[in-house]
Amino acid sequence: MNETRDLATFAAQLRFEDLPGAVIARAQDLFADWLGSALAGKGARPVETIERFALAMGPGDGGAEVLISRRRTTPLFAAMVNAAASHFAEQDDVHNGSVFHPAAVVFPAALAMAQSLGCSGRELITAAVAGYEVGIRVGEFLGRSHYRTFHTTGTAGTLAAAAAVGRLLRLDAQRMQHAFGSAGTQAAGLWEFLRDAADSKQLHTAHAAAAGLTAACLAQDGFTGARSILEGAQGMAAGMASDADAARLVDRLGSRWALAETSFKFHASCRHTHPAADALQQAMREHCVAAGDIDRVTAHVHQGALDVLGPVVDPQTVHQAKFSMGTVLALIAQRGAAGVGEFEAYWRDREVVAWRDKVAMTLDDEVDRAYPARWIGKVSVQLRDGRVLRSRVDEPKGDPGNTLTREEIAAKALRLARFSGAASDAELQAAIAAAWQLAETPRVGAMLR
Repeated sequence: MNETRDLATFAAQLRFEDLPGAVIARAQDLFADWLGSALAGKGARPVETIERFALAMGPGDGGAEVLISRRRTTPLFAAMVNAAASHFAEQDDVHNGSVFHPAAVVFPAALAMAQSLGCSGRELITAAVAGYEVGIRVGEFLGRSHYRTFHTTGTAGTLAAAAAVGRLLRLDAQRMQHAFGSAGTQAAGLWEFLRDAADSKQLHTAHAAAAGLTAACLAQDGFTGARSILEGAQGMAAGMASDADAARLVDRLGSRWALAETSFKFHASCRHTHPAADALQQAMREHCVAAGDIDRVTAHVHQGALDVLGPVVDPQTVHQAKFSMGTVLALIAQRGAAGVGEFEAYWRDREVVAWRDKVAMTLDDEVDRAYPARWIGKVSVQLRDGRVLRSRVDEPKGDPGNTLTREEIAAKALRLARFSGAASDAELQAAIAAAWQLAETPRVGAMLR
């Protein structure tokens, strides 16, 4: 078998008519949700650095839109900047089973190319679905061992972007396979940045979107790539994983729609903190407990949470604080929310810093066995009066079984746009309305006028 070939064939041959109505609607919801995250990156130092680089290196005009600055440039540089911006506020979507953030790499590359080519909304939706289906399956294929060291959004995301752009370019199956080969050989992203609050996370998405787009464009012009880049003897799994399962790459292609399994992020923090945050909120609400009543909290987590969040013991930046379980639970307890506003205003607040030391994480066998297919939230809350409260959440807010309504998606996007000042309420509402009408759009234009 050649799973790389089979996955490439699926992406190349996917048609809008193949998509169930629920998948089309979900794709439009995910696109609307992504717009908020992309706009929230405006003003963030790492994002603005990448935008200045793109402005210096790329054309000052073109067919694609840079959302945070509203300037036009080539698809390559628009994809790069929009992808960097998408991954800053920590509210872009996530697929549980692959531990992968599809929107941050798929939509920047697909929108930039669709705008440049003058594609229809249906073509953009089809391309996005192709990107989600490919990227999610690559993330699942690479497995838990990969995620321990590699940031899956940077690695699997490169192939996801290549699939989305390749579909817009109408690559045949052979050229799509070559695009995958060129994308996979460029795939990168290491977690080491989190230990010292480096800016690499924005570079991971910027590179993945730009490299995937590059790979697809090169393949269109006849450039060849490794035909078995995923499962080959010296391919991605060989170098990046110890538990890769090639069957995951072709799991029910055309009948299981992984895009529909993707979750929205409710809190503005690393997804590994969300289950515990929801469980703590639930415990405090049900038992009428205030932050001052709590002596300590234990979050019962999976190993992936310990691997990613464990090194962050004294966050030095607001972005690093979003990977601190103690900071997130402190904001939940003291402010009732862990949104972009709460982080910006209070992450270094004396009371928050003191409260985070009350929080500990411990490996929980049940939670770990369920992960990554399910992200169970469990906390034990020790009260000052000696009582111990235990709270459990089986589906964090935003999961498909506990999803956001369109009203909640719009409200979240508005909060993000207001936070950065990237768009007025009226502008953002018009962009969201356009996202929900994407299937009827004859030509994809600028999202912001």
